[in-house]
Amino acid sequence: MSRERGSCPGPLAGVTVLELGTMYAAPTAGRMLRDFGARVIKVEDPGTGDFARHWTPQHNGLALGFARLNAGKESIGIDLRRPAGRDLVRRLAARVDVVLESFRPGRLEEWGLGYDVLAADNPGLVLTRVSGFGQTRSVPERERRSRIGVGQATRPPPPQLWLWTDSIAGLMGAFGTVTALLARSRTGRGDAVDVALYEPLMFILGDSILRYTSSGEIQQRVGNGSGSASPRGIYQAGDGHWMSIAASSQTIALRLFTAMGHPEFGDDPRFATNPARMEHNEELQRLVGAWVRQRPRAEVLADLEAHEVVAAPVNDARDIVEDPHFRTRTLVELAGTALGPVLVPGPVVHLDSYPGPLYEGVPAIGEHTGPALTELLGLTREELAELAASSAVAPDRTRVP
Repeated sequence: MSRERGSCPGPLAGVTVLELGTMYAAPTAGRMLRDFGARVIKVEDPGTGDFARHWTPQHNGLALGFARLNAGKESIGIDLRRPAGRDLVRRLAARVDVVLESFRPGRLEEWGLGYDVLAADNPGLVLTRVSGFGQTRSVPERERRSRIGVGQATRPPPPQLWLWTDSIAGLMGAFGTVTALLARSRTGRGDAVDVALYEPLMFILGDSILRYTSSGEIQQRVGNGSGSASPRGIYQAGDGHWMSIAASSQTIALRLFTAMGHPEFGDDPRFATNPARMEHNEELQRLVGAWVRQRPRAEVLADLEAHEVVAAPVNDARDIVEDPHFRTRTLVELAGTALGPVLVPGPVVHLDSYPGPLYEGVPAIGEHTGPALTELLGLTREELAELAASSAVAPDRTRVP
């Protein structure tokens, strides 16, 4: 990209998003929309803010996860438990393009903020809703608590699986939002976007459902592999670093055997075809693992690259930060916060016409309450003071990174 970040408006410039979501899923959708130029106004509890502010790890009092997802957003403090706060949100929803929310299904309706009410004031509104099991399931399913449990039914849960669940759902929430905005450009009508946390993961695991419904076979744990091709997996090199190898086709498997110094494996009945390799997968994995352990990772990767075998390092954070490709393409500086000079992943989609935004500042709770409500709703200083005195909104606050 020849232009500097922040040098031009993004493709979503002019789109205003009211984010009612907390923690990770809906804020991830908000971050994606903000990355491409949307103005994202985050509504937080005036006292506690988004609970993600209180998570660890933290540095200089700022939660890292909150900073990553909310840099560049505006924050207004509104207490949705108070009628005056809910009225403000209803009025704000009439002035924005998108509302993001992640409350328990039915909560917005209980507050008189369901899509029918909001769309009556703003027919072009897109309401994107992220919940555990979606808005259209039976009542018991809709009300289930599902922050971590989804996607864990077939194997012991790895650490932080909920991060994957929420992040993928947030990405799909952003996709659904942009899809609805595109449809609105043709019809003039908004829409309600319904994202369940488990459905993107179920799509990713969809082959196991096809496998059961076609053959009645239930996929079990496959260990260090894919369950569909061999050899494939994660291996530790002689210097202790990890790497992946994916010999997912016949030609790549044969090239791997040559790189290993055993081209005769291609004629061995145990390894000559993928079905045979899958049948003898454990034995073949031991052979590949033993070969990788003989040398440092860089040497093994160079050898595999020379033989055109699909392989890559399994990077830790240091590897990522020190890699020139990631530094050039993926990582961006987050400036103006208590964290100091730090890097975060930038937009996950690249456009030739748009170099991306600047990443500056993480808002304090309610930092933009006064300016945003004055601009969008025309509230006077006296009205703001009255709302603050009733604790419906956060008082004016000096910016704190």
